[in-house]
Order: sequence, then structure tokens, then C-alpha cells
Amino acid sequence: MTRRLCSLPRQSAPSFGPGLTAERLGALLAGRRMWVNGTVLHYCFLDARSDASVVPVPGTGELRRVPWAGGEEQRQLVRGCFEEWRDLGIGVTFAEVGDRHEAELRIGFQAGAGSWSAIGRDALSVGRGERTMNFGWDVTAPGERGAVLHQIGHALGMVHEHQSPSAGLHWDDEAVYAELADPPNFWDRETTFTNVLRRLDAGEAGGALWDPQSVMTLPFGPGLVLEPEQYRGGLRPPGTPSPADKEFVLRWYPPTAAAGPAGLLPFRSVPLGLGAGEQADFAVEPPETREYTVSTFGDADSVLVVFEERDGEPRFLAGHDDGGTPDNAAVRVRLVKGRRYAVRVRLYSTWGSGETAVMCW
Repeated sequence: MTRRLCSLPRQSAPSFGPGLTAERLGALLAGRRMWVNGTVLHYCFLDARSDASVVPVPGTGELRRVPWAGGEEQRQLVRGCFEEWRDLGIGVTFAEVGDRHEAELRIGFQAGAGSWSAIGRDALSVGRGERTMNFGWDVTAPGERGAVLHQIGHALGMVHEHQSPSAGLHWDDEAVYAELADPPNFWDRETTFTNVLRRLDAGEAGGALWDPQSVMTLPFGPGLVLEPEQYRGGLRPPGTPSPADKEFVLRWYPPTAAAGPAGLLPFRSVPLGLGAGEQADFAVEPPETREYTVSTFGDADSVLVVFEERDGEPRFLAGHDDGGTPDNAAVRVRLVKGRRYAVRVRLYSTWGSGETAVMCW
């Protein structure tokens, strides 16, 4: 029998401006959800006292409150899974915080709500009072650790490997729909199509080759895959990051001196929330004296200027604001510990979701 599976919500297809080449579109699709290397991803566990969903009780017309908080044993397992990804040597690091407003990743344990995660930088567009990740069953049960590693893979920007166009899987569609409509998943047809049967575009897939051992491949029982023949008996990934998973994350997040205690970010990835023609200023107080990269990333054409604050007045250091910079802007500038700087960002146009963020590292 098929186990309980990751149930990502359906995402609308990204839309981009006209006139883009196929290569540009492929690059945008491949990288739009990935974090800037060197990012410190802060995560928090949501609180039973304030965080909950109100759901109907079937057949009664009544409502009940279902908390999002999990027990310490579950939280500890999730911490260990973050460490397992970190120990692959990737340039992204993780830090637990107690305040949801400081966390890019906000984790709940609402029973019965499925296990899922925002994919990569999609988490930046989720409201601060909402979850970006949920575990809908007891992940401390035997064999369930892989579900946690899988969701953290999504948080790093990875997608479902069994949906890769390179997989060449020929499903028995109606058998899949029937299997996942039954316990323990109770999925409707749209959820099944979104998470299993839909074939990803080449630009969305994690790599050119399919990896059936990937932690991002969901497990399935026999009778669902018609071809290739060797998978008629089911898909049974081991539930741990495979060598190809490690290769993928190290390609996007190679080890960097900017990650870890010696290279703390002056500020985290901050969603701008700006429209075309708008601008915002951000304060930077560097933890050490060195060269920094200050940049924007996301679905926008933008420019930025870095100022040093001296005697209450901004003094230009780097960047430009002539409207001529396409895509995402970046400058390299030397910042001195103990001094205060300002970064001014202006958006000239947006595409796709329009979500853009700023980072200094």
C-alpha cells in the first residue's frame, strides 16, 4: 500500500515578459526559487497558544481548533534533519529562532493537514503569520524521517524528482487516482495530478538525469507504474539525500567562507514588497570589515545605490540609479565594521510573481 505522501499545493505557472530568449527563460525557471548562496535560513516552530487552524468536524456542522505546534520529540527530529542537510557541506546554513518575524521558514505540525513546504524563495511571499512548512503526521514514527528531509529539500528549492521529464515514467493514471483517493492520503484528483502525474517542464526539473534514489522521489506501491518495467513493483527510494541530491545542492550552494559564524549576513534576505517605480532604503551594520556583495534577486529589473552615513548625511559609495540595469542589480563594495550604511533599491519593472528581495553578504 502507498504510504502518506507530500502534498504540495498547486502553484500557478510563472509568467514572464515578452521577448525573452529560450535560454533566458530556462535560466529564470531554473533559478527563480533558489536562495542566494551564503544565505542563513532562519526557521521557527509555531506556538500552540496562538497558532492553529479552525476546521469543520465532518457530519456535525461544528468547528474545532487544531493547533500547529508539535511536541519536543518531533521538533528535535526536524532539527536533526536540518543538520543532515547542512552536513553535506552546502553554502546555505540554518539557524533556529524563536520569533516568527525573524524566520524565513515557519514550521507547523497540524495533524491531518498533509506534509508540504513552500519551494525555496516562494517562502518569502507567505504571510508572516502563516506556515511555510507543515508535517501532518507523526514524523518520529519508523520510516518517516525521510518525509522531513524531503520537505527541507523543498525549502532549499528542490522539486519532486519523480515528476522529472527525464524519468520517462508511464503511469496507470486511473490506478494512481484510485490509490491516492483511499487512506491514508484521501487526495482529490487535482492534488494527485499536481504531485504525481504532472510532468515538470525541463526548466523546472532538478537535473538532466532522473534519480530514482533521490530523497525528492516519493515512494509508491506496486501496480501504479506501467513502464519502465523495473518499476512496476513500485518506487522505493531510501529516504535520505542521494549522491545526485548532494551534487545538485552543492552546484547551487557551494561551500563559501561567507556562510557560518565567520561571515554572518549583515541582513537577511528581505522581501521588498515594492511595485514598479517604487523604492525602499535598508540599513546595514556590517559585523566585520571586508568586501561585500549587495544585490537584489527575484522577478524584477532593479538598481541599487550604497551610501555611507556620515554626520547624519548619506554619502555615495557604489552603485547607480540611471534605470539602465536589466535584471537584478549587484555591486561589490568595502564596508567597515562599526559604521552604518544605507542601501537604496528602486524597481523599474517586474515580471512573474513580482517578488524581489535584497541581500548583503
